[in-house]
Amino acid sequence: MKKLILGIALSFCASFVFAGNVVNITSGKGENTMQTFITAYLPQGYSKVSRRSVKVDDEPAVLIRYQPGEKESVQYGGTHFSTVIAENGQLKGFCWLSPQLATGQLPGKEEARDIAQEFLKKYASDLSHNKELHWIRPHDETITVAGKDVTITGMKVKMRNPQDGRWFWVIVGKQQRPIIFERDIVWISFPGKRQTEKWLDDRWLLER
Repeated sequence: MKKLILGIALSFCASFVFAGNVVNITSGKGENTMQTFITAYLPQGYSKVSRRSVKVDDEPAVLIRYQPGEKESVQYGGTHFSTVIAENGQLKGFCWLSPQLATGQLPGKEEARDIAQEFLKKYASDLSHNKELHWIRPHDETITVAGKDVTITGMKVKMRNPQDGRWFWVIVGKQQRPIIFERDIVWISFPGKRQTEKWLDDRWLLER
C-alpha cells in the first residue's frame, strides 16, 4: 500500500537536477522544457546562491539565482544568472549578465528577430505563433565588476500577446544568443507603469 501511494505521488510531482541543484516543481511539459533550457543556458562554473518563493502577479513562482564560482552570498549588481519559474514549471523569465557579454558584434534587427523566434519555439511555444511585434532596438544593462561598471548591450525584441494584452521580450546579446527573457508582463496604461514584479532586476530587488 505504501508503495502504491508513493508511486501515485511521484506521478504528480517531480524534481529535476541541474548544476548540482534540485528544484521541486509540478511534473509535466514545463518540467521538460526547464530541463532543456537549463542544460542549454546555465553557464558552466556557476553555483546556486539563493532560491526563494515569490509571487508574479499573485501567482506562485520560484526565483533562483546563480553566480560564478563556489557557493557564496548573493552579490547584487554583479555577474549572475537568474530564473523565474512558475509553479507548473513554465519559464517566466531569465537573465544572464556577465562581463563576457559586453564584447562582440550586436546582431541586426532581422537576426535578433529570428533568434528570438527560435527561442520562443523552444521555451515559450504558446507565444511563438501568438504575438505582435512592437519594436526591435538596442537595450543596455549595467553590472559592477571589480568596482567598475560594465555595460552589456543587447538587441531587445519586444512583443505583445494579442489575446491577453500582456507583453514579452527576448534580448539577444552580442554572442547571438538570448541573454534576457521575460513573459506575461502586465502594463498599467494609466499612470503608465509596469505592474508585474521585476524579480530579475537587481536594482528593483535592492529597493526591497
